[in-house]
Amino acid sequence: MSVSRNNNSKLNKNRKIMKERPIVTAYYFPNWHVDPQLEELHGKGWTEWRVSQYATPRFPGHQQPKVPLWGYQDEARPEVMAQKISAAHAYGVDAFLWDWYFLADGPYRHRCLEEGFLKAPNRDKLKFAIMWANHNQVYAHPASYWKPAEPTADGSVNAETFRKCTDYCLEHFLGQPNYLRCFGGKLYFNLYRSHAMSQEVGGADVLAGLIREFRDKVRKAGLGELHIEAMASEIPGYWDALDDPEHDFSRPNAFIRKIGLDGLTNYSWRWDFLRTGFPDVDYQGWAETNRHLPLLSNRYLCVPFNPQVQVGWDPSPRTVQSDMFERKSYPFGSVVLNNTPERFQSMLENALECVNDENVRAEMINISCWNEWTEGAYLEPDTRYGYSYLRAVRDVFGPQETNGIQAE
Repeated sequence: MSVSRNNNSKLNKNRKIMKERPIVTAYYFPNWHVDPQLEELHGKGWTEWRVSQYATPRFPGHQQPKVPLWGYQDEARPEVMAQKISAAHAYGVDAFLWDWYFLADGPYRHRCLEEGFLKAPNRDKLKFAIMWANHNQVYAHPASYWKPAEPTADGSVNAETFRKCTDYCLEHFLGQPNYLRCFGGKLYFNLYRSHAMSQEVGGADVLAGLIREFRDKVRKAGLGELHIEAMASEIPGYWDALDDPEHDFSRPNAFIRKIGLDGLTNYSWRWDFLRTGFPDVDYQGWAETNRHLPLLSNRYLCVPFNPQVQVGWDPSPRTVQSDMFERKSYPFGSVVLNNTPERFQSMLENALECVNDENVRAEMINISCWNEWTEGAYLEPDTRYGYSYLRAVRDVFGPQETNGIQAE
């Protein structure tokens, strides 16, 4: 059936109440292609598909492995990315927010974006943007019970690394015709761990100066303005302010203003509920503990908060499968079960209601994720639910202009 002929009543109802269609994005995790730095750790030809393929059920009722309907593809190939772009476009995803890895010696895990996505014949059908994942790299492919999440690469940032990364992005990405613009035509850029970055570069004042310098370079390049976001979960005092009966957001708002952020979002839902049970917790319970956060955040934060919706959570494939599965540090932890497409759709509707609220300035809804197969958070079709997660996106937000692209 052509998505342009979809007459879903819920979709039509949502269209009537929309201020306008929000920008719908999905985080993209690029580890499904060969990377030389990862070959040094795991051997020639390694990709994370090996972790996904060899996953096993770790307790009764646990469903592993998660099997991609499209097979174990090489995402650095333009024709592979073309399939992903077509599906995202047909089912209402406007952009991929790229997990972008840049260490002191330069980028890695970047062949997917530069050789796959940007060389795909239909790249103009989908926007993209950078989310700088400035965190330590850990050995979790898979991690051992004895030493889970052992660091393998330093992800800390100094002023030189900040300039090198943002200059690289300016040279290679920000001028691309399909780079994502939002909030009045500004180029979207996200700093994952903004508070940690501020500490690493020498303080909030130093980071604020680096951000201003970055903005100036973009202007001088003739590309206009930047919209710089960060993860609310990484802002000092954010969770405390949410839990405070008075919702005193003075501390997080002071940091936001200090370094000069334009907005916030999150990469994942709040984790507290995952500690209530082991080895598994129910998706609905996790969803309910996060349902109120987008509106509350938009009410008290000094910048827009773009809601984020989680598809699921299961990092158990990133554990050594022959080790015992007990509660330890990541990736040994609770698995979320019963994350059905219907329950996921309910949370998309909740995010849409937030964006449509007359007092909310948010313009985007971010989905975690497009393809986090080894963390159980993916929109891509699998052999259990097929295209159902993507259909949920389409049914809530409607498709883009399809130009003949067919949905399953």
